[in-house]
Parts: sequence; structure tokens; C-alpha cells
Amino acid sequence: MPKMKSKSGAKKRFNLTGKGKVKRNHAYTSHILTKKSPKRKRNLRKSGLVSKSDQEKVKKLIVV
Repeated sequence: MPKMKSKSGAKKRFNLTGKGKVKRNHAYTSHILTKKSPKRKRNLRKSGLVSKSDQEKVKKLIVV
């Protein structure tokens, strides 16, 4: 039986931390930036974590 492949879209969007949590980037950073405050744009640059309820779903997509 052939190897299972990871979802390539998920591979590009998510990373695992050392403790096994799933890291993600924030949305709303690509366009229409003039009306967003500098503080909001600065905070959107930082990475976030996937919520606990979605972590198992995302792990199945990236770790096969």
C-alpha cells in the first residue's frame, strides 16, 4: 500500500510546536491595510495557536 500524503495546503499554513500544539498565522493581513491601526497590524504579524477543538483535525491533515 502506498504512503499517505499530507495535505499540501495545510503543510504550508500550519506548524507543530515542540510540545505538539499547532501554530498558525493570523488572517486579515494582505490588503485594505489603510483603515487598520498600526497596533492592530503589528499584532496580526505575530503567530497564534489553533484552538483545542480544531487541533486534532489539523494534525490529521499535516502529520500522516
